[in-house]
Amino acid sequence: MSTEMPGDVSSQAPAIVPESKTATRNGHAQFLKNNLREYGLLISLVVIMVFFQVMTDGALFQPLNLTNLILQNSYIIVMALGMLLVIVAGHIDLSVGSVSGFIGALAAVLMVEYHVNFVVAALLCLFAGGVIGAAQGYWVAYHKVPSFIVTLAGMLVFKGLALAVLQGSSVGPFPPEFQLLSTGFIPDPFAGEGLRITSLVLGLALAVVLFITKLRGHANRAKHGMDNEPYALFIMKIFAFSAMIAIFSYRLASYRGLPNVLIVMLLLIVFYDFVTLKTTLGRRIYALGGNEKAARLSGINTQRLTFLTFINMGVLAAQAGLIFAARLNTATPKAGAGFELDVIAACFIGGASASGGVGRVLGAVIGAFIMGVMNNGMSIMGIGIDYQQVIKGLVLLAAVCLDVYNKKK
Repeated sequence: MSTEMPGDVSSQAPAIVPESKTATRNGHAQFLKNNLREYGLLISLVVIMVFFQVMTDGALFQPLNLTNLILQNSYIIVMALGMLLVIVAGHIDLSVGSVSGFIGALAAVLMVEYHVNFVVAALLCLFAGGVIGAAQGYWVAYHKVPSFIVTLAGMLVFKGLALAVLQGSSVGPFPPEFQLLSTGFIPDPFAGEGLRITSLVLGLALAVVLFITKLRGHANRAKHGMDNEPYALFIMKIFAFSAMIAIFSYRLASYRGLPNVLIVMLLLIVFYDFVTLKTTLGRRIYALGGNEKAARLSGINTQRLTFLTFINMGVLAAQAGLIFAARLNTATPKAGAGFELDVIAACFIGGASASGGVGRVLGAVIGAFIMGVMNNGMSIMGIGIDYQQVIKGLVLLAAVCLDVYNKKK
């Protein structure tokens, strides 16, 4: 016989708190499940970095190696920003490596042989990259020739043109001012003994600005009742990002400071992240890749949009060619060989969909760093280039398989 009194709520009250906690846990689990690719990508990058840090006996995070890691992957990241938009729009560009090599050759001839001012020569090269992108985009956008075929032809054409411009030999060195694009560092009038104060302050300021900006964005979305990630997960993610930026800034500041090319990269990343997430143009590119017919019927000029994505890709390929040439301090006929594979792999590993309409700037950047850390770490470990190619190919295949699996679900 029950002795429970009507006013006794002791048997009912305990159910309230556990239910709330369970609902919160379920909400977090559901959010992680729905955003598995994004969080999986971040976790993968951290795991890969920790793995190679251990396997290389701490060499990976040495200031000199971190600097080399940035310099070695800067041109890949720059091209990945353009390739992401091309892939999101539902196309592909196989010519980016050859275009960057050709632009490097053109820059060398202008600066070294014709003694053109490095600023003027760089602007002419960027314009040439835009013209190349327009020439290829014209056939894709207005004549519906598959981008695979057009850019495959472009890859052969500009590889041959680079050989013709250089006449089969290397040309260099470049003017010292031009070399600073890729080998220079931020000046530091307050440099202390063994520590670049200006670079450290800039890095810490970037971490603080990122934290505050993301925090305000999360609060605004919550205020307007928009979909938002759970607050605990959000704080963990943004704190981890900010901490990584601060740590890397300190490590770089303890060597020679922040490289000039890193500033160029950051400005481009911020710009393209803003364009893709906050502008009408960015939303239209995603609509184009998601369903071209529906986008056209909704009033979007899909032909012009495709044309613009290829012009943008040409300009960024030219920028990457200038960065690479400045780093080598010479233009060689083989420059740019294989770049397109690393660029495309970075986008797909970073979450871009092969069918278009899906992809994030941050994902492409993380994908590029995953490839870069793997290349760097395997080289330090003494793994041959043959097995490096095998491993990178398997990683790319796994990323695409994961994308297909997620779509089937």
